Amino acid sequence: MLSPQTLLLLLLAKVASTKHQQGLHTMLFFQTLLTWDGFVEYQYTYLGYVDDTLFMGYNSRTDKPRMKPHAPWMHQETPQFWEYETQRALNLTKQLTEELKAVLHIYNQSKTGYHTVQMIHGCTVLPGGYFGGGYYEVIYDGRDYIALNEDLSTWTAVGMAAKIIRYQWKILGTAELVKTYLENSCMYDLQKHLENGKEILLRTEPPQPSVSIMPIVAGLAVGAVLTGAVVTFLIRKRRNKGKERAGSEFVSLWE
Repeated sequence: MLSPQTLLLLLLAKVASTKHQQGLHTMLFFQTLLTWDGFVEYQYTYLGYVDDTLFMGYNSRTDKPRMKPHAPWMHQETPQFWEYETQRALNLTKQLTEELKAVLHIYNQSKTGYHTVQMIHGCTVLPGGYFGGGYYEVIYDGRDYIALNEDLSTWTAVGMAAKIIRYQWKILGTAELVKTYLENSCMYDLQKHLENGKEILLRTEPPQPSVSIMPIVAGLAVGAVLTGAVVTFLIRKRRNKGKERAGSEFVSLWE
């Protein structure tokens, strides 16, 4: 059996070979929280991608966990930016930890053993800067699944815990909050990355795997492998959806 590090390298190489569709770009964030017997604390990873390019990441298993740049254009960000993103990762760790505890309570399960929470969220921009779709999905223990539908106002839930969470989110108006983020902040950040990283992100030739991938492999282990396993599939899925919608009418966020 291949080691987690080898699997991750193969997965990232596969992601790096994905071809761009002209004018269509997607930013996705992959979060994984996991625990198993022997872990003192929950383990957490956070990976941010624009198309097939990893631009920043966080791994709680490092000696000094911090959000770090993984793309050339990200090195221009200020120390304050990285401090903010690191604190946000810590807050997200707490958020997913509480959600996992709630799910385990619903099923009357022990906190010990192997458990995971995986979250995927992001947005797509179409040619001309039009909003091409938003995504927000959470999977608990690979069993319960809740996802924001394409209308960005309703949820699909599979599993008892996910249905309870959907009911709670409906009361709290979570869909409206997520929709506002996806259509505004997410789109703004994606277009900012496309501008700052245009030499890489707007290239016409498919990227080649490089040694810059290697630092990502070290230390990410199982959590990042679980996350990386869905990168290629979801990026292609999102792009295809965006391409199908390209003929529809959209209102530019910047007009």
